[in-house]
Amino acid sequence: MNYDQIFDQAIDRLHSEGRYRVFIDILRNKGAYPNARCFAGHNGPKPITVWCSNDYLAMGQHPKVVEAMEEALHDVGAGSGGTRNIGGNTHYHVDLERELADLHGKERALLFTSGYVSNDTTLSTLGKLLPGCVIFSDELNHASMIAGIRNSGCEKRVWRHNDLAHLEELLAAEDENTPKLIAFESVYSMDGDVAPIHAICDLADKYNALTYIDEVHAVGMYGPRGGGISERDKAADRITIIEGTLGKAFGVMGGYIAADEKIVDCIRSYAPGFIFTTSLSPVLVAGVLASVRHLKGSSTERDAQQAAAATLKTMFRNAGLPVMDSTTHIVPLMVGDPVKAKKISDILLAEYGVYVQPINFPTVPRGTERLRFTPGPAHDEAMMRDLTKALVEIWDRLEMRLAA
Repeated sequence: MNYDQIFDQAIDRLHSEGRYRVFIDILRNKGAYPNARCFAGHNGPKPITVWCSNDYLAMGQHPKVVEAMEEALHDVGAGSGGTRNIGGNTHYHVDLERELADLHGKERALLFTSGYVSNDTTLSTLGKLLPGCVIFSDELNHASMIAGIRNSGCEKRVWRHNDLAHLEELLAAEDENTPKLIAFESVYSMDGDVAPIHAICDLADKYNALTYIDEVHAVGMYGPRGGGISERDKAADRITIIEGTLGKAFGVMGGYIAADEKIVDCIRSYAPGFIFTTSLSPVLVAGVLASVRHLKGSSTERDAQQAAAATLKTMFRNAGLPVMDSTTHIVPLMVGDPVKAKKISDILLAEYGVYVQPINFPTVPRGTERLRFTPGPAHDEAMMRDLTKALVEIWDRLEMRLAA
């Protein structure tokens, strides 16, 4: 058995398909987002503009967040000291869980080390706790949700994206006494569209199903206090479990769920992914706590970000660039070819100092490869005009068609 050959072939396949991933080597400039320094392929750091960060509101740069983290570091030190059960249950964790439960109007919240872990751990544990459970999953659900459903050992039914008739057809086919869980996202981050939450909840009520919503690309971004699409649409009270991240709009790191006390207690008590892992550093938790509290009372960042996204979509559309329909802050630009998507990204970085990562399979289906832009409050119109001109030039250089 030639193990090296197997690994070489695996990497070669990615190269041949144009989807070998290259991670950029950068440092952000504190207080000057979206400006950063790129170290890849240069004698010294090259100034670049970041267009694809999930730190949507630049809260990772916010003075309140940085100050809270510095204060916590000097107050309690760097690490948490262990799992929540042993030594890692700090007062910061307790305070943040209370804030997150309040944000979503739920009785309790529970912190995890990432949004991926919160999805995987919660869904897999729920499936094991509910005897004979069938999980109904939107076909565009995130990989972490798919992993959690697979790890639950439950039967699953995949429904066509946002297709309520198909979801109802699948629900109606199950025995009425079978435990059911409908799992979906609020904002689908690659297309930028939104789930019909109330209509899904209507079906859940009709067929006695629990509901699980992933709000990772919406928390902090939507609703008067940043509670997500479920808050904006006044649907949070209809959702059984709300899952979110602390590493996107809140700008730091971590994941969480919010639900009623019994459900959170069950996940806390049964989930290996929670029980057996070191808890988030209190330094990180302190930063998130400051971010959540700030965004509960401030819509300035949200409003500026939405305005920036709307402006960039308009500029792309007016220039004939193939911007996809999106009702949210996500601005996806369709390419449809993995090699070209990587080539455009490379040219933007090397020649224009613009960083946007190509999105290829398996993140999106083959043939729908794209560039995904996430303009933030600090991306001004001059930056957007320069970006649009650069893209038009590259489209022409690569002999790609622009809309008339």
